[in-house]
Amino acid sequence: MGDNGFALGEHGFYDKRDAFEESIRIPMLAYAPGWIKPETKVTQLVQNIDVAPTLLAAAGVQPARQAKMDGRSFLPLLRGTPIPWRDHILYEYYWEWNFPATPTVFAIRTERYKYIFYHGMWDHDGFYDLETDPHERHNLINVPAYSEQIKAMKQQLFDKLEAGDGLDIPARRPAGERLDQRKNRR
Repeated sequence: MGDNGFALGEHGFYDKRDAFEESIRIPMLAYAPGWIKPETKVTQLVQNIDVAPTLLAAAGVQPARQAKMDGRSFLPLLRGTPIPWRDHILYEYYWEWNFPATPTVFAIRTERYKYIFYHGMWDHDGFYDLETDPHERHNLINVPAYSEQIKAMKQQLFDKLEAGDGLDIPARRPAGERLDQRKNRR
């Protein structure tokens, strides 16, 4: 499993700090003869928070209640057993002093749509239909036909962020070197 996706020029980025598919999708391979059939592909919206509960379930261990894990085991999905699953994922990236050009980004993604909110003065929010535009090349944020869908997803995004204290945007003590200052050293 990779620790993150990465844009290599897509959308004009060379980084991992954005809500486009290249950044939020993480490659993962699972191999368990007798448990997982070859060529099994899980298409549900699985997140990194689901990995620990899945590994614990595979080991037959129940997570302790005080662990307060947000994720769920997707072991049944790996084994081909249909179970009720989430209908959306939440993406949160908070501005970092070391990477000043990347704003705080919030997104909500469903199987078909993605709404991206940028908390920064130079960025333009995004809305994409991943079924018709899987490479996210056509931002539909200003298309009137999608205004109700956008409004609903924005509401859902901020309801989720508020419920999980995601709107308490962290301000941390500067540490390390700012990426934009490295070229100024001589």
